[in-house]
Amino acid sequence: MWLSWKISTATAVVLAALALVAHRKPSWPDWVRPLTKEGSLLFLIYSVWHKLGALPLNIGGDAIVRGRDVWNAERWLHLPNEVTLQHWALHAIWFVQFLNVYYIVFHVAPLGIFLAWLYVRHRDRFPYWRNQLAFVSIVGQCIQFIPVAPPRFFPQLGFIDTAAVYGPTVYRSAGAADPGQLAAMPSMHVAWAMVVGIGAVTASRSRWRWIGALHALFTVLAVTLTGYHWLLDGIVATGLLLVGMGAGALWNWAQAARRRTVASGATAASRSLGQPSV
Repeated sequence: MWLSWKISTATAVVLAALALVAHRKPSWPDWVRPLTKEGSLLFLIYSVWHKLGALPLNIGGDAIVRGRDVWNAERWLHLPNEVTLQHWALHAIWFVQFLNVYYIVFHVAPLGIFLAWLYVRHRDRFPYWRNQLAFVSIVGQCIQFIPVAPPRFFPQLGFIDTAAVYGPTVYRSAGAADPGQLAAMPSMHVAWAMVVGIGAVTASRSRWRWIGALHALFTVLAVTLTGYHWLLDGIVATGLLLVGMGAGALWNWAQAARRRTVASGATAASRSLGQPSV
């Protein structure tokens, strides 16, 4: 069950207060301040994301039209046909049922495990991926204010709602009358899975890091072969993360350049002070 934005905001405030107290109490254990600080930021990110997701969307025919536009754009881009991919997968019903379960169960848990692992084992990389998570979550949620119908709303194109047919499903039968079912673009499932996959592979040298990449792969399969998302939904989500990573790299480069400039200026000043007067 999702925490409400009010509870998550209150939790963020409490953790921020504990971090402030820990900063002023040298007698407190060293781990309290960074843990409460990062916990506060994560709950704040979640609160903003959840509150944005609760805002009303325009629903109805426009979402269906946009979904059809996504389909046409994919044909123009010569992307793989999701109908063909789905029908291939339906030769193994057990696999489709597994993907239905994966879609539901492995959306949030792997992200939480990744963040805990990153904090414990690679804490120097934690702020970077926390920021990337905030970027893709909040910007992605803002893009979702424009409702787009998912593939399973288009049986006339050959799509099957595998969750409704084979189970389990998390959605009611309201269809296009339910705004939550029209937040298809971009796919937050894919965005978060890519944070886990790319984050694990780049942060660690252990062979176990590839579990994160496998999670990203299974998530893409789970959202596409089940009819929950268009391929473009995942591509846009991944592109959004790459934009955030590019911005992060540019910021790090600018900060390094500034430090080099300050260091060279200090060196020049030191040499100038050390020269004898003429």
